[in-house]
Amino acid sequence: MSSDPPTNEPPKQRADHELSDPYAGIREKMVTGQLARRDIVNQRVLDAMRTVHRHEFVPEHLKSSAYDDSPLPIGKSQTISQPYIVALMTQLVDPQPDDKVLDVGTGSGYQAAVLAPLVQNIFSIEIVKSLADDADARLRRLGYKNVVVRHGDGYNGWPDEAPFDVIIVAAAPDHIPQALVDQLAPGGAMVIPVGDRSQKLMMVSKEEDGTVVRDYIAPVAFVPMTGEARD
Repeated sequence: MSSDPPTNEPPKQRADHELSDPYAGIREKMVTGQLARRDIVNQRVLDAMRTVHRHEFVPEHLKSSAYDDSPLPIGKSQTISQPYIVALMTQLVDPQPDDKVLDVGTGSGYQAAVLAPLVQNIFSIEIVKSLADDADARLRRLGYKNVVVRHGDGYNGWPDEAPFDVIIVAAAPDHIPQALVDQLAPGGAMVIPVGDRSQKLMMVSKEEDGTVVRDYIAPVAFVPMTGEARD
């Protein structure tokens, strides 16, 4: 008779896992209770949300709230988006394994971390230098090797690396920046909040012939997208 261990994780191993990752249970509840019960149906997205440790991307004093379905402040008047919005925006652009992604508004790096297991490369840009530096260090520490972070103006995108199959914007400009539309590859998709006090989540698709289609998704509330680099 084989002495190989069973494929199901034994209770002791499960207990050891929970001790090494005390947030595992509430992270699973976030996925099953807040996301899967709503309209997040893409299993790859759900698995990514299940894998990424959101508590690593929030300030120490807010770790107990890391898996609540709400945005949280991360300093410099910026926030980490609520898990549902991160999952929704990721699902909308339907990222594929070979995709090259532009992530505008790095913040803490959480959105980039969610994208990391789903795509080939992520280029993430953040206008607040201290946040860009912190996110870069955090993502490196956590082992995300396919994310590049730089300090810069999101309105300009990242022309040196364009075109992008996917663009996700996590701050709201008052209009859709033409530079981002130009940097979207034919067949690509961009999701972006637009507006001042009354914001709309918009889906921008570029057809193979270059035709740009804009679709309204839902009302949202994001921090404003600024166009002047700040420390």
